[in-house]
Amino acid sequence: MSQDEICYQPATELAARIRRREISPVEVVDAFLARIDRINPILNAYCTVTADLARAGARRIDAAIQRGESVGPLAGVPVSIKDLLITNGVRTTRGSLLFADAVPTEDAPVVERLAAAGAISLGKTNTPEFGWKGVTDNRLFGITRNPWNLERTPGGSSGGAGAAVAAGLGPLAIGTDGGGSIRIPSSFCGIFGLKPTYGLVPAYPPSWAEALAHTGPMTRTVRDAALMLNVIAGHDRRDRNSFPIGAVDYLAGIDSGIRGSRVAWSPNLDYATVDSVVLAACERAARRFEELAGAVETASPGFADVGRPWELLFYGAIGGAIAALPAGWEDRTDPGLARLVQRARSWTAFEHAQAFLTRAQVYDSTRKFFERYDLLLTPSIAVPPFEVGINSPREIAGQPADGLSWSPFTLPFNLTGQPAATVPCGWTADGLPIGLQIVGRRHEDALVLRAAAAFEATSPWTDRRPNLL
Repeated sequence: MSQDEICYQPATELAARIRRREISPVEVVDAFLARIDRINPILNAYCTVTADLARAGARRIDAAIQRGESVGPLAGVPVSIKDLLITNGVRTTRGSLLFADAVPTEDAPVVERLAAAGAISLGKTNTPEFGWKGVTDNRLFGITRNPWNLERTPGGSSGGAGAAVAAGLGPLAIGTDGGGSIRIPSSFCGIFGLKPTYGLVPAYPPSWAEALAHTGPMTRTVRDAALMLNVIAGHDRRDRNSFPIGAVDYLAGIDSGIRGSRVAWSPNLDYATVDSVVLAACERAARRFEELAGAVETASPGFADVGRPWELLFYGAIGGAIAALPAGWEDRTDPGLARLVQRARSWTAFEHAQAFLTRAQVYDSTRKFFERYDLLLTPSIAVPPFEVGINSPREIAGQPADGLSWSPFTLPFNLTGQPAATVPCGWTADGLPIGLQIVGRRHEDALVLRAAAAFEATSPWTDRRPNLL
């Protein structure tokens, strides 16, 4: 098997082959590092590559296997870590000049758990500064590009993670999502991404937008994400919002299907403007769920556009945190972010209180909706991947785009804390990926994974690869 074939092996298969001694962790890590050397200068997916640490970790896992010792479920499998998450001894810049030389002295809980399961970190993936926007570029590392078209964005804020997985630079990636930051790049890069139930995967230190932020897997296959979730889910005392899950195996029963599940399809949540090509692909995908579940009804939860309350909660929190940094931060931050902080200064406590009230109302509407339905399908993003160098497309379906109007389907489910995944469901005429979002009730991540796996089985996407060389 060639090095590039190794790099496109699912994590589940790599882990099994490593345990059976058919391939060594050293061989696996060397294959990925060689591909990163060739491809990353083109994409800028990784901002920090920890080659020496990865090779040393691979040798330790290899020696343990040779001694016949029990190894973890991800032993020898490469993973990347978004540069918003702290890593002991490895710089964590948050995409900011302000933290360009920051080297933490401890790991985030997910980093600890992945290492304990035997995963080998290849390094940190690029993010916009403090994860503030839905595309990936910053003044420290520059622009990250989409593997399917280098002139298009991979999305954000986990854009480096999405580009890395799609380009075969690591089968597993950790992303974070405060308003779509796992689902946007997963959709734009043609991979699977899951924003788990809020609190299922612990976060520490708390995100600046703690009330909205989720941590989760980004992978090429649904089974890889389920395997990864088995490792990273569960309570951690450092995160007051995390909760115990008991003995849950997200891989168990993942292939059992969703026959009999009540599925709703909403093309626009009753307020969004959607690109016609995106809408057509997602409608075709929704019809596939009629075969998988038995029936699909067109319905929406009934809430209005949540862009404004989300903006108050997300940008208000980030703006407040940045404004508290030492003097001089204005000259060293993304100009767009600096302008946002100045806008946030004018928002009142009254407006924030209204935003929290709206959040409760959105959750209540959605809770009632999910008493009638088990799953909700929507487009993941309203547009295909757009040009690099801009923060939003110029128009949607002939209408001027405004702010995050191009991502209207992701924001609501950060407010409600529900699990939401994106699966590749189609391609534009020029070969750009389109994603379908699958939303479930809180704490029913296993059902969302089963639905995604059922769709993957009937509409596989992993054989399609970007041509980067």
